[in-house]
Amino acid sequence: MTTVLQVKVKPGARVSSLTASDDGAWTAWIRALPIEGRANAELIALVAKHFGCSRAAVRIKAGATGRIKLVEVDAG
Repeated sequence: MTTVLQVKVKPGARVSSLTASDDGAWTAWIRALPIEGRANAELIALVAKHFGCSRAAVRIKAGATGRIKLVEVDAG
């Protein structure tokens, strides 16, 4: 089963966390800064941990350089 999430990323947070809102959008607070792909790598790891899958099953489908991203999770 493949799921696509719309995630708003907020880099430079004190603690990394991922939360869902009532409208279906997700917000990710990421400790890493958006330098050399560190924030994207941390986002992938955070989403994989949340959904209980491997990091290879998570990819950024759109918005790799922006704050709003479409993240695809292959949980099956």
